[in-house]
Amino acid sequence: MDLLAFNILVQIIEHGNLSQAAKFLNMSRANVSYHLARLEKSLGASLLRRTPQGVEATEVGQRIYLHARNILNETELVRELAQSSTDEISGKIGLSVPTGYGHLVMAPWLIEFKRAHPQVVLDIRLENFIDNLLKDSVDIAIRVMSDPPPMLVARDMGPVRYSLCASSNWAQRHRLPQTPSELTRAPLITSGGESGKVCLQIARNGQPLQELDITPTLMSRSYPFLCDCITSGLGVGLVPDYMVRPEVDDGRVVLAMQDYELRINQGRMFMLYMPNRFQSAATRALIDFLSDRMGLARVIRPGDLPDAPDASQSPGRSL
Repeated sequence: MDLLAFNILVQIIEHGNLSQAAKFLNMSRANVSYHLARLEKSLGASLLRRTPQGVEATEVGQRIYLHARNILNETELVRELAQSSTDEISGKIGLSVPTGYGHLVMAPWLIEFKRAHPQVVLDIRLENFIDNLLKDSVDIAIRVMSDPPPMLVARDMGPVRYSLCASSNWAQRHRLPQTPSELTRAPLITSGGESGKVCLQIARNGQPLQELDITPTLMSRSYPFLCDCITSGLGVGLVPDYMVRPEVDDGRVVLAMQDYELRINQGRMFMLYMPNRFQSAATRALIDFLSDRMGLARVIRPGDLPDAPDASQSPGRSL
């Protein structure tokens, strides 16, 4: 057994097949297969089994994988300590952030962090999906979902409040929805929620009123694109509050049904990351920095969803 063999096992499991693992490791597939066979022989156990989708860990393989992943992370931390000749934080951080929130809310914070820690390499992905933090080399992810996934530390950033809005030109030519029943007849522009279907929760004065299944006329996961569609007068937007604040402030966009509270698919925003044993000093520094900017006070367990400040009201920037 050696560190390379453990790394090969980890990459095969996280990438789902030998070919992708070989590509990631810059090795030939035959070489990867050779080291895997030697590891299985030395352990006297089969670690992987073939599936129609690729390969997956056996029960023994899954247990070995967890230990191997810990060994690799500890090795990285040791290497980081050995290379740190000063108190300056260094290393690479993978950060995944939803497109709109990343552009409009987090961008100034990340610029500030980078200026404070020039030796840190930030790998920032502005995207709306991520399946596996370890597999995708992501240290921290900001995600909108109804429940945080198991095995990850989750910090609740609060519910995502939505605004109903339209361009001022559209509003001059059409009637903006004033009630939930009128909302169902409007040409809606929105993200489509987590599943591609829109289940809208409507409340008033903190009291739930009803849920509506709505069919948008235009859907996209790109909030900047949605904002362009709204300002171009294609219909009525249903987007997170922070997406249209600049346009509302300059008069290009007007709001409707402001006395209602709108949410899609019970969405809340979470900061997700692996437990402490997987974190570098740079990752811990960014988690603390972002937590301070977002006003996050404590870690929660999945399923325990206390009230928290709205994600759209995160402190540190007024949009």
